[in-house]
Amino acid sequence: MKKYAHIILPLALDQVYTYEIPANLAEQAQVGCRVEVQFGKKKVYAGVIKNIFEKEELAFKAKPINNVLDEARIVVDKQLQLWEWMASYYMCSQGAVMNVAMPSAFKLSSETKLSLNPSFNQDFSLLNDNEYLVAEALSVQDEITIQDVQAILDRKNVFYVIKSLVHKAVILVKEELIERYKPKVATFINLQEIYQKDEAKLSEEFDKLSKAPKQMAVLMAYVQMSNSSGKQWIERGALVKKAGAATTHVKPLVKKGILQEQKQQVSRLDEIYEEETISYELTPHQEKALGELRASLEKFSVSLLHGITSSGKTQLYIQLMEEAVKRGQQVLFLLPEIALTGQMIHRLKKVFGNTVGVYHSKFNDNERIEIWQKVLHNEYKVVVGARSSLFLPFADLGLVIVDEEHDHSYKQFDPAPRYHARDTAIYLAYLYGAKTVIGSATPALESYYNATKGGKYGLVTMTERYGGVAPPEIELVNLYEAKKRKELKSHFSKKLLTEIQGALNKQEQVIIFQNRRGYSPYMICSSCGWIPQCYQCDVSLTYHKFSNDLRCHYCGYSKKLVSNCESCASTHIQIQGFGTEKIEDELQIYFPDAKIGRLDLDVTRTKKGHERIIKQFEERMIDILVGTQMVTKGLDFDNVSIVGIVSADQLINFPDFRSAERAFQMMLQVSGRAGRREKQGKVLIQAMKTNHKVLDYVTMNDYRSMFFNELQERLRFQYPPFNRLVRLSLKHKESSKVNQASFELTNLLKIKLGKKVLGPTVPHVSRVRSYFIRQVLVKIDKKQSLLESKNYILKCIADLKGQKDFKSVIVQTDVDPY
Repeated sequence: MKKYAHIILPLALDQVYTYEIPANLAEQAQVGCRVEVQFGKKKVYAGVIKNIFEKEELAFKAKPINNVLDEARIVVDKQLQLWEWMASYYMCSQGAVMNVAMPSAFKLSSETKLSLNPSFNQDFSLLNDNEYLVAEALSVQDEITIQDVQAILDRKNVFYVIKSLVHKAVILVKEELIERYKPKVATFINLQEIYQKDEAKLSEEFDKLSKAPKQMAVLMAYVQMSNSSGKQWIERGALVKKAGAATTHVKPLVKKGILQEQKQQVSRLDEIYEEETISYELTPHQEKALGELRASLEKFSVSLLHGITSSGKTQLYIQLMEEAVKRGQQVLFLLPEIALTGQMIHRLKKVFGNTVGVYHSKFNDNERIEIWQKVLHNEYKVVVGARSSLFLPFADLGLVIVDEEHDHSYKQFDPAPRYHARDTAIYLAYLYGAKTVIGSATPALESYYNATKGGKYGLVTMTERYGGVAPPEIELVNLYEAKKRKELKSHFSKKLLTEIQGALNKQEQVIIFQNRRGYSPYMICSSCGWIPQCYQCDVSLTYHKFSNDLRCHYCGYSKKLVSNCESCASTHIQIQGFGTEKIEDELQIYFPDAKIGRLDLDVTRTKKGHERIIKQFEERMIDILVGTQMVTKGLDFDNVSIVGIVSADQLINFPDFRSAERAFQMMLQVSGRAGRREKQGKVLIQAMKTNHKVLDYVTMNDYRSMFFNELQERLRFQYPPFNRLVRLSLKHKESSKVNQASFELTNLLKIKLGKKVLGPTVPHVSRVRSYFIRQVLVKIDKKQSLLESKNYILKCIADLKGQKDFKSVIVQTDVDPY
């Protein structure tokens, strides 16, 4: 009997592939290990073994596995089950899930290597100058890479040279896997054993070093650090820093045989050693909610914790986490934004010490590998992270917490799988037999429906703020009336400016919310109406004052600021609209003595960007913080008394069936940042039309009325939670081609699904990165089989792609979009 394995490759292919396990690799090959396999004629990939089976012969000749890359499995069974479920539910391949799930350093890259063809007769006369340089290099070195060829020829485009050399049988081309993960190594210093045992001899050496003060300082620093830490091996960098010396002062001590050096592998992860852990005391209201939550989790596998802002939900989470850790289980704590992890980690470290790990996209590949290994080996008991932390190899997961579960950031849009982290977390917990708590002050409508009407989730409600502080006073400011009374200064009402000044006078802090980054959404020529557009996308370019350029927020294209109209050459170019940059700029004019900061994507691109700004605001180095939706998400600031929402109209008037729900959530969440300690805060919401029902719900803090009103609308038009949605996006560089394909696909879908198929439609942004886009929306009734409907959709897509005219059209599926 021969051994075979199904291998998942990190490619968007609809199946797993079968490879033969050679006899010499049979013991090493395990499910969950990475293996090197050849795919196609030349390419080599690192795949993951999904399962192993034995069979006499297959109906086809399977290629052999080249090599096993891991001594022990790095992917656990539950992960493989999760990948399979995600591929099925979100209508993508397991390879696409693997690509998102695993750190890049695990997905070894195939690098092209060039070598001299043994049959080449060294006749260089047939080669041109560039070919001769490459062949000459290979006569000196056995192998070179594409990058080497680029360096030799001093140009990027070298493939025509390589192709010519292959055609002339001068070189051979092969692929090799390159291991990208490199452990971090540091030099450690130890005292030689003879001096550890004999203090008198060590004292003699100190006397001899009287004329070498820096060497003496190093030796003294070593003794102090070793005694205080109880460690014999001290990291060289820390040692020379303590001694105020340099590495050159260590080497003589090593040569004299006083100290010894050794290379050791070290962690890239920051470790904070708490001298003592602390416990948080709960209020009677929290104790009652905790008891209800425990009872709910006994009955339901998922429970919704609906607590108003600042009600102390985090304290309940910590209590449940402590209980899980005491049982020897691991906890996954999901947060919607990287910005929140810094504050949360600081709080959790005080309780759990260094058994807490954090995982998100700002870590580099090597750091991600180290976190992965610590979770796999159960060194981290608590993992805090953004949606990507779902894919870690938990050894014994006992509790999953999804904080701010309503947040839109939990949804991944590109690339596939286009998954929702909350829903995926619930399935992950189910695989481990763990409990799930989803929490929010403004739950997603579907979650609240499942807890109240659907009977799927338990429900626990917290209606009091921690410490008995009253919810913030929310006041609407009518911009239309303010403009008529000439009380509007730029984008700010007189009322808002007065309240900001009052807060600053009391040395209190202010948050200003504007959900649009950049300085201005667009510029316009006042003479002819020309607007600078992105050449790849159907959107205007946004003006960014800090970098003094125009940028596309869809593809990243940028160009220098224009001074003349490209249509009529007029110099009358005006800035229209406003973003966070402009708000920040203008507030500095009105409040010149205030320290103003900004929290948006443009200033938080670095690993520590979020943390730096939030820390500055916490330490009151910033008086006014201007931000996008990043400032709405669960951040805890004790000195904020005023929150201003610059334009509520932009949030409400959006072409989306969720716009009212999202606007309510965003405004209520940012309002919750005000008055979180002893004093009641105040929120001012500016809007041109203040009679919108969403604004009434926000001012009354009335989630249930919003919920029931929206539920009626959803039922009337058959949107979630009463139907499931699958959105199909068709893309092509030719507008006519994508139009034809979208109508053809719609007609195919309507054969069986009928009126449940809506479209095709032209989206709000109809071209991105030179691809024209058309969309088709499919509603799937809860009474219908979801699996059957999805299979039919995939069949229709396959039928479309099978047609010669539409083979090049890209079709993307998005289950549970928006």
